[in-house]
Amino acid sequence: MSVHPVDEKLPALKMATTGLQHVAAMYAGVVAPPLIVGAAIGLSATDLTFLTGACLFTAGLATFLQTLGVWKIGARLPFVNGVTFAGVAPMTAVVASTDDKSDALPVIFGAVIVAGLLGFLAAPFFSKAIRFFPPVVTGTVITLIGVSLLPVAFGWAQGPDPAAKDYGSTTNLGLAAATLLIVLVLRRFTRGFVKQIAVLLGLVAGTLLAIPFGATDFAPVTDAAVVGFPTPFYFGAPQFQLAAILSLCVVMVVSMTESTADMLALGEIVERPADERTIAAGLRADTLGSAISPLFNGFMCSAFAQNIGLVAMTRIRSRYVVATGGAFLVLMGLCPMAASLIAVVPRPVLGGAGVVLFGSVAASGIQTLVKAGLDKDNNVLIVAVSLAVGIIPITAPEFYHAFPETAKIVLDSGISTGCVAAVALNLVFNHLGRGGDAQEVTHPMEAVPAQPIS
Repeated sequence: MSVHPVDEKLPALKMATTGLQHVAAMYAGVVAPPLIVGAAIGLSATDLTFLTGACLFTAGLATFLQTLGVWKIGARLPFVNGVTFAGVAPMTAVVASTDDKSDALPVIFGAVIVAGLLGFLAAPFFSKAIRFFPPVVTGTVITLIGVSLLPVAFGWAQGPDPAAKDYGSTTNLGLAAATLLIVLVLRRFTRGFVKQIAVLLGLVAGTLLAIPFGATDFAPVTDAAVVGFPTPFYFGAPQFQLAAILSLCVVMVVSMTESTADMLALGEIVERPADERTIAAGLRADTLGSAISPLFNGFMCSAFAQNIGLVAMTRIRSRYVVATGGAFLVLMGLCPMAASLIAVVPRPVLGGAGVVLFGSVAASGIQTLVKAGLDKDNNVLIVAVSLAVGIIPITAPEFYHAFPETAKIVLDSGISTGCVAAVALNLVFNHLGRGGDAQEVTHPMEAVPAQPIS
């Protein structure tokens, strides 16, 4: 019996290098939330380093849950899990509303624990929404995931600090362009293993290229400690405040919606379409990982969409590769010096590689839409309006400025709003009051035998 590529175990060297490539692709996304929240609280450099290391450690644990799985927990797909950026705004709001800043992190941790446990209980019910995701919906959402991530790559390409004088300079943009070119050349003119790790090689080459321009900072390596363990409840025991809990529960719903879309996208890419049981198991991993994370001083976790682009581009679909990436994340959490090696990669270099990664996600969405029956006027309208709604937060960031902060948590996520619009429009045009040119819309997974979770 042949082994599905998702369950394939690759040679050790290939597993390590491709796993590290996944870590490099998502590192900036993991460390950004703790840096932002820690700065808002006014943490010392030592505590900020500790908080960042804790988030890397818990991201590794959550990735193990998602890729390797336990019982009915874990989608067993090549998913990297890490701190969701959706929680940054409400967490900074909690910080602002807390009189004693030393209580801010315990309040946040308490809210994340409750939100995670409630999400875990809701996972099997939430997963039943799978029947509302035919190709016209999944293709639209996958495309939106890629399009929503591209501005992140463009921001990285300009530099790490928007307030800096060299932000958007020709040097920074040149480094991003050079990295992009290196990745493209490697993908075009190499074969086999070298071609598959083109992004990692591009990041290394771009970092070396940045040294003469003074864009590579090795201080994080020299200043980092060799060993450090995320002591449980380092910042104090969790505190439970209703307002913070409600706010983070909203974020959990948003996160579960995006994770569902991500699982559908990845399932299509690795040719193991995600069924209801897979999504339920994946959501359990997300939510349980989130509930456990605060015990080690980490934040809410969710699947990282940017790594879908890496899977789509390299065609390496093994979940064990991503589990190896999870092992690197745990190592970084236990060894700050190891974590600092990834931090050396200049942001513009990451931006150049990000264009390829995130663009690949959008391209995968377009491939799915090709199968969605766009010869039907109804489906064209669904795609057109849903894409327009999902792109609003990207093209007009202040569009929802008059709405309450709680509503903006959802509305400012183009993936969530576009997903809701696509599902609603699909119901209206293809299901309610069927007749005339209404079509029978099915999800491609219906033709594929369900994959066992346990």
